[in-house]
Amino acid sequence: MQIKECIMSAPGKAILHGEHAVVHGNVALAVSLNLRTYLRLQATSTSKVCINLPNINTFLSWDVTELKQLLPDSGAELGNVSELDAELVRRLRDLLGVSNGTLDTRSMAILAFLYIYLSVFAGSGELPSLTVSVWSELPTGAGLGSSAAYSVCLAAALLSASGTIPSLLSDQESTARWGEVEMELINRWAFQGEKIIHGNPSGVDNAVGTWGGILRYHSGKITPLIRVPMLRILLTNTKVPRSTKVLVAGVKDKMNKFPSIINPVLESVNAVSCTCEQTLSEMTNDTPTPEHYNILEELIDINQHHLNVMGVGHPALDTLCRVTLARGLHSKLTGAGGGGCGITLLRPETECSVVQNTIQDLRDCGYDCWETSIGAEGVQQHSPLAVNKEALEVLARY
Repeated sequence: MQIKECIMSAPGKAILHGEHAVVHGNVALAVSLNLRTYLRLQATSTSKVCINLPNINTFLSWDVTELKQLLPDSGAELGNVSELDAELVRRLRDLLGVSNGTLDTRSMAILAFLYIYLSVFAGSGELPSLTVSVWSELPTGAGLGSSAAYSVCLAAALLSASGTIPSLLSDQESTARWGEVEMELINRWAFQGEKIIHGNPSGVDNAVGTWGGILRYHSGKITPLIRVPMLRILLTNTKVPRSTKVLVAGVKDKMNKFPSIINPVLESVNAVSCTCEQTLSEMTNDTPTPEHYNILEELIDINQHHLNVMGVGHPALDTLCRVTLARGLHSKLTGAGGGGCGITLLRPETECSVVQNTIQDLRDCGYDCWETSIGAEGVQQHSPLAVNKEALEVLARY
């Protein structure tokens, strides 16, 4: 089997509106972040499979013959990726020496890689020797879809290496994307990786990593929005740890205690999501106006107040909102809340000095802060010349 070198990338994700309300059947808008994970796959002649994950200081290799013994008797059917092969997962856990309990970040990343690698190549009867190196601009464990971006890159690279999907780049192209059939297959395999890492994921994160842009999520149905504007934002990580499970349970408890209060709040959040969706649609059909941005800012403020009413705010997030508002900018939490991350909308006319001063203000609070954008492209194949310079320098070391 001839393996071609390839470089892939996939974006992170944030929730624009609909946190917690989505758990109770309301609409949420998930957006791609232009902070990306990059993967480089190279063929080797070492009879080994290697994975390099410098973000989490992980560098491992296995003999191909050792891994081949883990394969089930019948190869995975690539066209019917639905359920995890429990027996293969068990064998991989034994190989890695991990129990059935919760895995750490390192073990989950390795398990997802080996599972997708073995499953994709199982039908060929041959396991190629190769090296996969992954580097990410996304922080791990911050609710920004880092694991999904990783899984999407793995799926795209390994499917391409196996010949299941084509390698798209011509000599004249710097980046390329696949058609809908191939994207669906990438998404399904990435979802397998997310199942290994998270157990029972919604599928939103890997869908954002695959298609990019903005996705509407409602009652388990994921719908990409057609033609979305790219919006500049600040992304801030308060670095306050939180438990999504505990926060979701807290909202449920409030619903049970005060249904006549909390249910209308959830309905209002649903209306915020739908109004935002309509506004974004108008911005793509017409030239965006200052009024469009006024509406987006008001919706951010309204939703942040609602999230505080639900009990998922945090003093660190209050500080984020206060610091940015002092500069005329509007912010809200993104994700589970209780700390974690927040987003700040930047208008087109926002001066560079305001942005830089705000970033410094937030860093002075002890937060991490990046200027980026939402609505970025989903998974892509790159030529080396088109890759983020820092990413290429890191990947070239391994």
